Amino acid sequence: MQKNDILDVEILDLTHEGQGVAKVDGFVFFVDNALPGEVIKMRILKLKKKIGFGKVEEYLNYSDKRNHDIDAAYLRSGIADFGHIVYEEQLKFKRQQVVNNLYKTAGISDVTVAKTIGMENPLAYRNKATVPVRRVNGQLETGFFRKNSHDLMPIEDFYIQDKVIDELIVFVRDLLRRFDIKPYDEKEQTGLIRNLLVRRGHYTGEIMLVLVTTRPKIFRIEQMVEKITQAFPSVVSILQNINDQNTNAILGSTFRTLYGKEAITDKMLENDYDISAQSFYQVNTEMAEKLYQIAIDYSELKADDVVIDAYSGIGTIGLSFAKQVKAVYGVEVVEAAVEDAKKNAERNGITNAHYVVNSAENAMTQWAKDGVQPNVILVDPPRKGLTESFIRASVDMSPEKVIYISCNPATMARDIKHYEELGYKLKKVQPMDLFPQTHHCEVVSLLERIAD
Repeated sequence: MQKNDILDVEILDLTHEGQGVAKVDGFVFFVDNALPGEVIKMRILKLKKKIGFGKVEEYLNYSDKRNHDIDAAYLRSGIADFGHIVYEEQLKFKRQQVVNNLYKTAGISDVTVAKTIGMENPLAYRNKATVPVRRVNGQLETGFFRKNSHDLMPIEDFYIQDKVIDELIVFVRDLLRRFDIKPYDEKEQTGLIRNLLVRRGHYTGEIMLVLVTTRPKIFRIEQMVEKITQAFPSVVSILQNINDQNTNAILGSTFRTLYGKEAITDKMLENDYDISAQSFYQVNTEMAEKLYQIAIDYSELKADDVVIDAYSGIGTIGLSFAKQVKAVYGVEVVEAAVEDAKKNAERNGITNAHYVVNSAENAMTQWAKDGVQPNVILVDPPRKGLTESFIRASVDMSPEKVIYISCNPATMARDIKHYEELGYKLKKVQPMDLFPQTHHCEVVSLLERIAD
């Protein structure tokens, strides 16, 4: 076999990121936009020792699980890498990922993994967009990078983004063209405008626009602001972020307020939140509310309970149930997020939530010394999961329950194995589809302390 050979192959499986899997003469091939059961003519793009990468030249037959109503651009850019799979199958696939990880990593097969909770309308749900601005064929464009590249694909309808956000991005793109603002060029390190960041409140409709630039001065910015706010009265915040570094980081450290407020507000489970440009706030408000409600239901909270909210962010989970319990203790390493959490507690009249800037392990060790005895510890870690020292520190506090919210079923399964070794038992597992049309899967799990 050589590069550019064309072979007839059957797709046997799907990777967790949505690539089709084929086998030929001991080689495993990964193929974009190919589903199990499909037979294709595959062009070999790349060969390694035992694996290869191919692309579809022709479909000889289609899977009945294929969604034909999607533009291939969304697959090529990674915006919707599961968009070619009918939605019911996406939900089944995500549940199976959780089942497989629990069995392979933790040896658990005696706990029922519930069906994935999905959305009634699994499109246009994202309340936040980060869109690069580049020159394509001599013209300023907004869009998304082709997968594994920095080649911009011009896109106007982002498929999974709030439609008002899409409209604003196109409007700003046209303004930038009209005012002859130069887009950023990574190779040459020239141009002014790098990215547009937009956030929109799901319930309030308030919009924040952030213009990410390479230097402070923006020509005729006052006129641009006036045109944007006239066309979109719900834009209540326009910020400039200056990022003059040659880096993949989207935001720099300096912000300037060009118009209105420094943050927008939105609601989640009846609480109001201030959301700044840098706040971590779930991008799918409708499903985040369901996720948090399941975490609350699993906790079976009582009025005299003490809850630790590790990785507390701006307080969205802990503040959702603070009024039902005696006290909430939250910890987060990002100082700005902790300040936001304190403000959000005050904003909602919550006086029994206490937030600190620290690593979760150190905070729990200190709280234990201070005599804090949690009934429930709620964790929502980043993709890499929990550290062993965190797991030990949490077990040392002997909570009755650990509620684990995960965005990575593989690291969650690894961590659950540690908890089971230290005297906790997995009781419930609920996959949630916070990111429809993509391979990402969120999971809520309940662990209970085994009685001595």
